[in-house]
Amino acid sequence: MQVHLVNPSNLSFGVGVITPRWLYVLAAATPRQYGDPLVIDEALEQIDPETIQQGDIVGIGIHTANALRGYDIGQIARERGAKVVFGGVHASLYPDESKELGAAHAVVKGDGDVIWAQVLADAQSGDLLPIYEGGRIEGSDFAKARWDLLECEKYMWASVQTVRGCPKHCSFCSVWRTDGQKPRQSNVDGIIQEIRELRSKGFRFVALADDNFYPVTLRDLEVAERGGNQQNIQNLRSIREERFELMERLETEVPQDMVFFTQITMEAAEDTKFLDAMCKAKIRGALVGVESVTPEGLKAIYKGFNLTGDSLVDRLRTFRKHGVFILGSFIFGLPSDDPETFDATAELAGKADLAFAQFMSLSVFPGTVDFQKWEKRVGDSEEPLQGFPGTRYWLQEDRLRKADVDHPTMSKEEILMRTQGVWNKFYSIPSIWKRSRVTTKLRWRISFLLVSKLYRQMYANTGLSTDSARVNRAATWARLIAKPCVRIFKGAPMPELQADQG
Repeated sequence: MQVHLVNPSNLSFGVGVITPRWLYVLAAATPRQYGDPLVIDEALEQIDPETIQQGDIVGIGIHTANALRGYDIGQIARERGAKVVFGGVHASLYPDESKELGAAHAVVKGDGDVIWAQVLADAQSGDLLPIYEGGRIEGSDFAKARWDLLECEKYMWASVQTVRGCPKHCSFCSVWRTDGQKPRQSNVDGIIQEIRELRSKGFRFVALADDNFYPVTLRDLEVAERGGNQQNIQNLRSIREERFELMERLETEVPQDMVFFTQITMEAAEDTKFLDAMCKAKIRGALVGVESVTPEGLKAIYKGFNLTGDSLVDRLRTFRKHGVFILGSFIFGLPSDDPETFDATAELAGKADLAFAQFMSLSVFPGTVDFQKWEKRVGDSEEPLQGFPGTRYWLQEDRLRKADVDHPTMSKEEILMRTQGVWNKFYSIPSIWKRSRVTTKLRWRISFLLVSKLYRQMYANTGLSTDSARVNRAATWARLIAKPCVRIFKGAPMPELQADQG
């Protein structure tokens, strides 16, 4: 019995930006009695059906955007006599869909780190259950990824997870519903060990793939202290102390040539002690969800804790002042947006000293508050799809598995056109070259230019109305740029780091 773990993708680039961590976590959760799993990341190359044999087990992890491709793989695997198991956020939300369209024998809901061994045992004995509840396991139970199975030369960045869950409740995000609002932190010893292992293999750049690296804000502590609940206060302080412990050990226990990137909320800019610790820990970059530059836009998505205008510019510049470079994330198409919003956003992104930025059109994704509202509003007006409600837009072959929300004053085409205009302006060669001044070395400035163009090609052409020709052109350019970018990020292997750990 061979275990296959598959990350579906409609586009294969031959090179991956960041390692798909879940594949290697489930590989680690696979008991050694079943042998080494075959790990297939279709972002590199598509699966060869001939590798699947009668009696094998095929685990497929899906999110909404790649669900349809995942269902194709499930049907292929079942036709070849394999047991098919689905997991991931989308399968957790729609287990019946995975069975009906993906030919799943079983679906794992929630975390797979612990329950996966039971799934394999049941598959081997012929007693697979239709549903397995993985739940939300504690950080002490997180599985450490099996990086010995990784094709290191095919990825630019590695990934390590230090915390799951986010205490926020943004309307467009499903994380706080699927992973919970209680931060679950991984063991610091295990994190450091894993990072040292990755550096031993030549990875200098590592994404800390966390839902929110800054799970306890200063305001959270103030509110708790006013409430007087000592247990809650102690819990928040403990989480914060563990964050600082992790950063202190990143500063002292991993090679100095490493660079980390993570995801945090803008409130971290109020906590300069935290930002200074991040910089010392070599966490030099972070994705920050700016989302909107207007108060009305922020209110619409339940993100009133962000700032706007000059205050927002100052807040974003604070990160840079403390040595943390920002990838700002913006959303277009909010009900309060108008044509001037696009220009204002482009201007602010330029003034705020952002290193990178992404500009997305407002879309509704399953598991979010926005999706629930949209689904209720649209109701039965969408035509059924294969017997499913028409609101399951990701099942349509001719769309990019994304639903853009109707705007009260602008068409989808206008929003797309204006959004692409902001992408083009921010990622024009003169703009990129200006931002590349963060380094004085010509080699690194050229590297910054290449990486910026790669990011734009891989992520800009994702709107609902984007035609397939545009997507294919972007993918072709991304493949050409990606290969030299791998060499930019890699360092010489340091096998002695693994030897140090015994």
